[in-house]
Amino acid sequence: MNENIRRRTFTTALAATAFAGLALGATFAQAAEKTFALVQINQQALFFNQMNEGAQKAADAAGAKLVIFNANNDPAAQNSAIETYIQQKVDGLAVVAIDVNGIMPAVQQAAEAGIPVVAIDAILPDGPQKAQIGVDNAKAGADMGAFFLEYVKANGGAAKYGVVGALNSFIQNVRQEGFEKTIEGTDGITKAGVVDGQNIQDNALAAAENLITGNPDMTAIYATGEPALMGAIAAVESQGKQDAVKIFGWDLTAQAIAGIDAGYVTAVIQQDPAAMGAAAVDALKALSDGGSVEKNIAVPITIVTKESVEPYRSVFK
Repeated sequence: MNENIRRRTFTTALAATAFAGLALGATFAQAAEKTFALVQINQQALFFNQMNEGAQKAADAAGAKLVIFNANNDPAAQNSAIETYIQQKVDGLAVVAIDVNGIMPAVQQAAEAGIPVVAIDAILPDGPQKAQIGVDNAKAGADMGAFFLEYVKANGGAAKYGVVGALNSFIQNVRQEGFEKTIEGTDGITKAGVVDGQNIQDNALAAAENLITGNPDMTAIYATGEPALMGAIAAVESQGKQDAVKIFGWDLTAQAIAGIDAGYVTAVIQQDPAAMGAAAVDALKALSDGGSVEKNIAVPITIVTKESVEPYRSVFK
C-alpha cells in the first residue's frame, strides 16, 4: 500500500471512529435523560396551567422530559395514567389528586416499582409519597377568615355569608374549615349555607346562583378554589348583586382582577402554582438522582386586594 492510500485509509478510519464516538455519546445522552410525569386534574383552570408551565420550565432547566396527563376531572383516569406511567418506567411522578384516598393504591404501586412520587396541592393521606408540595391550606383559610372579620368590623360589623365550595376536594374542604373556624361564634356574622360547585366552573355558577336566590339578604361569599370563585363572580354579575355581595376567594384570574377593580371582589388568596410545579420537578430530579427532599415543601400565599393587585395584572391579561 503506497503512502497516499495509507493516509486516506487512516483518515477514513479516524473519521469513522469519531462518528461512532459521537453516536455513542448521543446514545448515552439519550439514556441519561430523565422522564417525569405530571398527573393533572384538568386544563380548564388557569391555576393548573400555570403549574404545568412552572413544571415544564424546571424540567427544561434540568435537561429532563416532562409529560403531562389531563384527567379532565376524572379520578379513575388519574389512576389509569399512573399505571401506564409505571409500565413506561418513568423516573418520577407528580400527582395533583382529585380523589386523595382513591389514588393511594396507584401511588403505592409506583413506590413498589421504585418510582418516586410527590403530591402537589391536594393533600394525600400518609403513604409512600416522598413529599407534599403546596400551601398550608388550613392556615391560609384561617388567614382569610381573620381578614374577613377585620373587613366586617370596618364595614358595619354585620354580615351574612355563604360558601361556594367543592365538597369532592379534600383540600378545599380544609380551606373552608379553616375559614369557618376562625369566624365561628362572632357576633353579627351569620351563615347562609354551603353549596357544592364540584370544582367545575359551570357547576359552581349554578350553585352560586341558587345560593344568592335562596338568600336575598346574603352579603358575602367565600369561594374555596378557582372554579368556585369564577362561578361566584359570574353568579353575582348575572344576579346584579355587585353592590350587595362581596366575594372572598382563592386563585386570581383576569375576571377576579376585574371584580377587584369593580369593588365586589374584596380579597383573593393567591398561591404560586408555577412555583409548585417547579418544586415538584426539582424534588423528583433530586430523588431520581438518589438524593432526599423535605417531606413538606411549603409555597407561600398572598391575600390580594385592591391595594396590592397591581403587580398581578401582567400575569392575568
